[in-house]
Amino acid sequence: MITSKEDELLESLRSVIDPEIGMNIVELGLVRNLEIDEPSDRAKITMILTTPFCPYGPQLIEQVRLVGNQVIPGGVQVEIGNELWDPSMMEEGAGGDWGLF
Repeated sequence: MITSKEDELLESLRSVIDPEIGMNIVELGLVRNLEIDEPSDRAKITMILTTPFCPYGPQLIEQVRLVGNQVIPGGVQVEIGNELWDPSMMEEGAGGDWGLF
């Protein structure tokens, strides 16, 4: 079950834009998991990049951490998952603007 804090965090992450593609990381499906520890008010975000050697990877990870810290006062840890991204991970309808679907 998604808590309102998870919704708030996920919504805030929409402000993080992949500069190469011009879409936010939530639309792209790069956020793979959110875990919020209510007692400590800390969060762990697992995300992936569109390519393993994404030149903007470090910038995106730092932006996710900074944006997450604005919502989660106890701090946010960002981990990179090992899944390979593909366009099917995008939110429904998001690929239309990109000419994918």
